Amino acid sequence: MNNENIGIICLNIRKIGKMGSNEMYQLLEERIDGYRKVKRTKRDDCQRKAFKEVFDNSTLMVLYKMITKGYLDTIDYPISTGKEGNVFKATDRDGNPLVAKIFRTTAVTFKNIMKYIEGNPRYRNVGGNRRQLIFTWARKEFDNLSRMRKYGIRAPIPYYVDKNIIIMEYIGNDISPAPLLKAVPIPDPDKFYLDTIDTYFRMFNEAKLVHSDLSEYNILVGDNMELIWIDVGQAVILDHHMSYSWLVRDIKNISNFFKRRGAETDWKKAVRYVRSGELNPEGFQC
Repeated sequence: MNNENIGIICLNIRKIGKMGSNEMYQLLEERIDGYRKVKRTKRDDCQRKAFKEVFDNSTLMVLYKMITKGYLDTIDYPISTGKEGNVFKATDRDGNPLVAKIFRTTAVTFKNIMKYIEGNPRYRNVGGNRRQLIFTWARKEFDNLSRMRKYGIRAPIPYYVDKNIIIMEYIGNDISPAPLLKAVPIPDPDKFYLDTIDTYFRMFNEAKLVHSDLSEYNILVGDNMELIWIDVGQAVILDHHMSYSWLVRDIKNISNFFKRRGAETDWKKAVRYVRSGELNPEGFQC
């Protein structure tokens, strides 16, 4: 499912809470801009299947519960589609913008996520149940975001999590969500690179986390050109047996990106700086 296929969704789940599943699906599909039921095509079938993979029965019920608890009012349109889930622009009862991140309970890529969960005593006894694993993953991202915010690391504020859905802060303006770092011209690549390494220093030494998948695809650029880190479900504690390897991978990836943008980079020096535990008052310098 992508933005072109799903179009714009305007969904008020209060209206469908007592409907049967078929009625729910019908109403949801009819709210997809451009959807036509008159002529059934293979594309229609694929779109319907992809839509149901996101909004299955259990997910609809979680959304409905979030509505009744006041955490959510509408889901407006998709912001992005990932391997494990979809991110939607949403609103609360007062019309304030939110983000709803919905992890697909049928996502096959989740078979590889145990390596990011093992070793953390908080998430023991997950077992082999795929649905429970996905619920744990959502909780883990919520916890990681909360921990990052606690230590002043720029990331979306997490408001609520239930099963496979996280409600969090919307980063963007009235026109559009904040763009990814990869899509933004960088006026001073050296400054942005040093800022990124300093942020990683705080994440490692204060929040005691390794991002484990850092790249230009999971950093947003806010209206004031501030960098906001996202997609942190895979972040691991420092005691994880792969934390050092993933730290090096993160620093290499982000250094290579900024090098392509014209920055002076040194991934080896950056790794040493992050692991040193000694914050330079002037920040990381190549």
